[in-house]
Amino acid sequence: MPTACNTTWRVALIESTEAAADWAERQVAAVRDDPAGRLKLAKAIYQGQTGLAPRHPRFRRAGMSFMQWEVHRGVLNPLDSSMPGSPWWRAMSEKLLRDGCEACARAAGMDGEMSSPTVAPWMKFVSEPTSQNWYRAHNSTVVSAYLEHHQLAEQENRAERFFLNVILLRVLYAHALVAAPRLALGRLSVLGPRLGDPRLGMAGIFLSLRRVVPDSYPLTDDVDFYVRDEHGFGRLLDWAVIHPRLQDLYRWSAGELGHPGLEELICEGSPAYAWAIGDRHVWTPPQMSIVGQAMRVVTAGRTASSSQV
Repeated sequence: MPTACNTTWRVALIESTEAAADWAERQVAAVRDDPAGRLKLAKAIYQGQTGLAPRHPRFRRAGMSFMQWEVHRGVLNPLDSSMPGSPWWRAMSEKLLRDGCEACARAAGMDGEMSSPTVAPWMKFVSEPTSQNWYRAHNSTVVSAYLEHHQLAEQENRAERFFLNVILLRVLYAHALVAAPRLALGRLSVLGPRLGDPRLGMAGIFLSLRRVVPDSYPLTDDVDFYVRDEHGFGRLLDWAVIHPRLQDLYRWSAGELGHPGLEELICEGSPAYAWAIGDRHVWTPPQMSIVGQAMRVVTAGRTASSSQV
């Protein structure tokens, strides 16, 4: 059993003389082909460097649900297994684990050169575990992985790439609910911080991938089938509330997270990650129901400024 998956992990962390980045890399390598081990490592990260950080575990719901869904869907399976996982999803998971592990190591006293600028927001979250700091850390790592592993995303089929875009816009929007509620909800901005709080169940509307992506991997039907098949409240939110402000959302997120390349993943209001411009018709909003039209009206507001917090 890897050291990251048992109670000696935190003791070993505190006593280690390794550089923080090297220690983090070793922990991730130990569970690379062990999906259950990845879950245990993620859980250990949210316990903090001593296991006695009472405010950090409250954020475990959001962080763990993300990875639990990945394990359930099989995208983290070894690539040489009978049901191979996804190179893109495995790389995404490793980036989140590595940044979290390194932040824990540094909080425990390890030093050395920081492996990535995305570790710094996690250090801020460790010292000040707030909703805004969690989103800034989590989404900075996620966006960095999206940009870094664009070529791996291109290897996924069309339906999978469609949902990679849906997932990205959802996590960016959830962050805006907390950190820029007027951008996210217009006239209903007062509701944003509570709706988006990753410690509360309501945030699951935006963050639970089970609500967004079918459980099977890889997806076998074309995008149009999944678009027609999805009529839930979550997709109503996508079309009525999130879609009208996508361009502003990506612009705000790029500045907030320090990833200017994020703006290249949106084109004239349509998601464009590993997605051909000529295939933009799937992002055209359908005919709105009365409920959808009402949601669009009551959440309308100015969305052009990143200062709308």
